[in-house]
Amino acid sequence: MAEIGANREYRDRLFKFIFGNPQNKEWTLSLYNAVNGSHYTDASAIKLNTIENAVYMSMKNDVSFLIDNTMNFYEQQSTFNPNMPMRFLIYAGMIYSKYVEESKYYHRYSSAQQKAPTPKCVCFYNGTADKEDKITLSLSDSFDEGSDIEVKVTMININFGHNKALLDACKPLKEYAWFVDKVRSDQQTMETLEEAVDAALEELPDDSLIKPFLVANKAEVKRMCITEYDEARTFAEQREEGRKEGREEGRKEGREEGREEGIEIGGLRMLIGLVKDGILTIVDAAKRANMTVEEFEAKTGLKA
Repeated sequence: MAEIGANREYRDRLFKFIFGNPQNKEWTLSLYNAVNGSHYTDASAIKLNTIENAVYMSMKNDVSFLIDNTMNFYEQQSTFNPNMPMRFLIYAGMIYSKYVEESKYYHRYSSAQQKAPTPKCVCFYNGTADKEDKITLSLSDSFDEGSDIEVKVTMININFGHNKALLDACKPLKEYAWFVDKVRSDQQTMETLEEAVDAALEELPDDSLIKPFLVANKAEVKRMCITEYDEARTFAEQREEGRKEGREEGRKEGREEGREEGIEIGGLRMLIGLVKDGILTIVDAAKRANMTVEEFEAKTGLKA
């Protein structure tokens, strides 16, 4: 199997590379069946509609697809993020907008009630923080009381020791979870993350479904693992720095003002880290900071 090109502006997550790849619809279907307790066998029934040009914090939408009149939104997170419902709201709006435009059966101006695919939002969590097997995240928690908009996301913990029945029901997911856990474990004793990835690939059983695919695309797999590791590390560091800056400014100018300043400074430092790690270009970082390139360079001291 030829290696898939990796020279892209934004790099996919390993989860998307495995379960959102048109080559691997059988694995996507297996994941869907495991999550929903269904028994579909025709992988061609899956219609992938992942948004390739929608970027959220340097990462694309992971996996979205239509099957059996259900619009499925799947995301993977290696850090706990209670704000996932807002992210799903943005993606769902874009997907349904496209659906309405292209559908032959949905007539937006009809006087009759139009039916649309039922949305299902699932976040697969494999971070290091201890979380329950399943958690429901609600968009309404982000608003004051009385919101007219609601999005609920089911967060499923796929770390080993959690949701065993789900992992057993989807062999590719179980192998993915094992691989991530193995890389994380080996990383503690090996000199580089690349070595940990090599070791985990080597130790994947020969009858593993995902092993041939990962080995054939080893260079890309390494890049994705490094990107995700750096992203998680940077986010953790900047969240803490943002909190510190917020506390300092809060003492000077008031609690709320300080919190906002801390978030702004922490966000800039996060972007600086992503630029220095080669994950973002200065142009991309400036866009995320809502600045011109010149303003971003002046603020951060970086140069394109």
